[in-house]
Amino acid sequence: MKANLEKIINEEKINNLIETKTSPEKINEILNKSLALKGLSMEEASVLLNVEDDETLDKLFKAAKTVKEKIYGKRIVLFSPLYISNYCTNNCLYCGFRYANKDIKRRKLSIEEVIEEAKSIINMGHKRILLVAGEDMEKVNLDYIEEIIRKIYELKRGKGEIRRVNINIAPLSVEEFKRLKTFDIGTFQSFQETYHRETYKKMHPSGLKANYEYRLETMDRALSAGLDDVGVGVLYGLTDYRFEVLAMLSHAEYLDKTYGTGPHTISIPRLEPAQGSEIAEHPPHAVFDSDFKKIVAVLRLAVPYTGLILTTRERAGFRPEVLELGISQMSAGSKTNPGGYHEEKSTEQFKIGDHRSLDEVIKELSETGYLPSFCTSCYRLGRVGKDFMDLAKPGLIQKFCQPNAILTFKEFLDDYANEETKQAGINCIEQHMAEISDESLKQNIEKKLERINAGERDIYI
Repeated sequence: MKANLEKIINEEKINNLIETKTSPEKINEILNKSLALKGLSMEEASVLLNVEDDETLDKLFKAAKTVKEKIYGKRIVLFSPLYISNYCTNNCLYCGFRYANKDIKRRKLSIEEVIEEAKSIINMGHKRILLVAGEDMEKVNLDYIEEIIRKIYELKRGKGEIRRVNINIAPLSVEEFKRLKTFDIGTFQSFQETYHRETYKKMHPSGLKANYEYRLETMDRALSAGLDDVGVGVLYGLTDYRFEVLAMLSHAEYLDKTYGTGPHTISIPRLEPAQGSEIAEHPPHAVFDSDFKKIVAVLRLAVPYTGLILTTRERAGFRPEVLELGISQMSAGSKTNPGGYHEEKSTEQFKIGDHRSLDEVIKELSETGYLPSFCTSCYRLGRVGKDFMDLAKPGLIQKFCQPNAILTFKEFLDDYANEETKQAGINCIEQHMAEISDESLKQNIEKKLERINAGERDIYI
């Protein structure tokens, strides 16, 4: 299919907006508007991207935290990636998997090896994974993907299991996406990496990914094929971050208007060192921590309904600062090479910044007022696509998020947490239960918690 590419990304318009500045009064007006959960236009977002003074940045950050908690509450969804292959036909200059990297240790996992990796992820306590592969569809074809997903869903480890498989593989045709939908996946992810055409051409000299237009139309093909939820993202550090944010907002607005649903998730990776990539060692447009925090906050205000994903690329000491700005999902205990949960015999895609275990991350979240969540109920009850957006946009999704976070967190504490983490988690649950004003809802949760105490699992609202 062919989308109207100018309708998706109008570079001239974006370039004209990049330097937008205005009065303090107008900035306050934009921030106040954002608190109504209506999102922001590209023009309004461009103003906030140019905020530099500490006082206004503080207002921006507080607004982002408020908006996130109005929609999703204090819950943070946790997941882990499972890399199944680092073979790739593309030559992305920033990636360790790139075709021209001759020093890489290539590996594609067998079905049995994938299951062993999944067992390790289950043994941590995770309930959802992101299946990731280098973009070589001859090595990683749909037959292989289908068998992997089926076997992962069948896998049981004591009281543990994977309840939702999200997926990040090469862009597909409409017919291939129709087949992928039958695999019962959650969200399909594909990143444009950079929306800036000139930069895109430079960074992707060969392979299918060199085709900017085909990449940009990926979500059109996916949604036209009937997929419910898609995730987008860029790799910050390749060009001006302001351009990337505005372009991605343009893409999100286009998807929402065209298909009735914007991106279910937006990932926010920064360029990190990768073996065999000089670009990754020295980003052309390095994004500093202060600007990264601004990116997260502006995205939260501009597309309040969207899940914002923070990866383990970021340092353990920095991630708590970013969580305050509107993050709703994060990876933990991650490995970025095929077979990484068992052995280090293949090259990772990039260097990880947070090496902590899931248990350590959970303990920190519990002690800092967040509510860890392993919930997958929306996928399984059909609260997906437009139905999810209809609940998320006005902030109604929280009536499911908080109870299901509590229930799935209790499962984790009973089945996987060490004693210190378990106590911190129990205190966390008590704190969040005390904040529930709806007595009938509280009683419903308490009854379900009793069932979990008795050994039942997979209970949700």
